[in-house]
Amino acid sequence: MSDTVTIALSKGTMLAATLELFRKAGYKGHNRNIDDRRLVWDCPEDGHTLLIVRPSDVPTYVEYGAADVGVVGKDVLLEQKPDVYEPLDLRMGACRLVVAVPKGKTFPNRLSSKLRVATKYPNITERHFNEQGIPVEIIKLYGSIELSPLVGLTEQIVDLVSTGRTLKAHNLVEQEVIAWSSARLIVNRASLKIKHAAITQLIERLKKVRPQKAEPSP
Repeated sequence: MSDTVTIALSKGTMLAATLELFRKAGYKGHNRNIDDRRLVWDCPEDGHTLLIVRPSDVPTYVEYGAADVGVVGKDVLLEQKPDVYEPLDLRMGACRLVVAVPKGKTFPNRLSSKLRVATKYPNITERHFNEQGIPVEIIKLYGSIELSPLVGLTEQIVDLVSTGRTLKAHNLVEQEVIAWSSARLIVNRASLKIKHAAITQLIERLKKVRPQKAEPSP
């Protein structure tokens, strides 16, 4: 069996920061052009193969063994609850998952007694409101979540927030924080046994060079 460690990285805003962290950890083969369109990068000098995938797909690649290791936000892990090992908080991309409501806006009574909430995190949202005993109707949206209460589609939203500027621009205010999120290193459980030395070394190297505290998302 190959000793190459396959690593699934989240494409998008965190990719450059993740690659930089790996370079700081001494993995020189991770010096790739961020605009490179390839989805598979071979780094033989490090013994790594990089897979560049959507953040929501990283846990699936790792859980089912297509990747040995992955880097993904804690918000994705809370939503999906994959069966993976989570050994390290990389302290990058810090943000919070919040309930937000329109500032000073009231809604007419609906025929349904359920609170209508828009989000791309239906599982987290349902668990949160169920724990509070609040009946909720979840409207799953994939973008422009802030728009839904402005046009009367929903009363509230649950979304990921970094600076809060987007909420403010849409006249929304945070009502409560559900969870805090940052980039996490996750590992396939079988891979940790089969490639124990290489993966343990990776964890220890990243632990030494990660930020002292969680840094906000870019």
